[in-house]
Amino acid sequence: MTSEPVRITVVTAPGCHLCDDARAALDVLAADHPLEVAVVDARSSEGLELLSVHRAAMNPLVVVDGRFFSSGRLPRGKLHALLESRAETALTGAGHG
Repeated sequence: MTSEPVRITVVTAPGCHLCDDARAALDVLAADHPLEVAVVDARSSEGLELLSVHRAAMNPLVVVDGRFFSSGRLPRGKLHALLESRAETALTGAGHG
C-alpha cells in the first residue's frame, strides 16, 4: 500500500546552485517515497509570502507539509529520516499515533 504523499514546497531563486541541488535531491528521493513537490519562484507573490512567513535566511526555503524544514543547503539525511519515519508510521497504522 502506498502512503499519502508528503507535500514539499521548494522556494527557489534564479542562479541558485543550492536550489538546483535541492531539486535534484528531491528527484532522487521521489523514486523511493511518495512526494508531491511544488517549486515556487522566490520573486512570485507566493514565494515572497513563504519567505516572509518562514523567515528564511537563504534559498532554497523548503517547507514540508506546511511547516518550515530548512533554508540553504538541503539536509538530505534529515529529510530522508523524516520520510522513512512517515513511511513507517503509514505501515504501522495511519491516523492515530
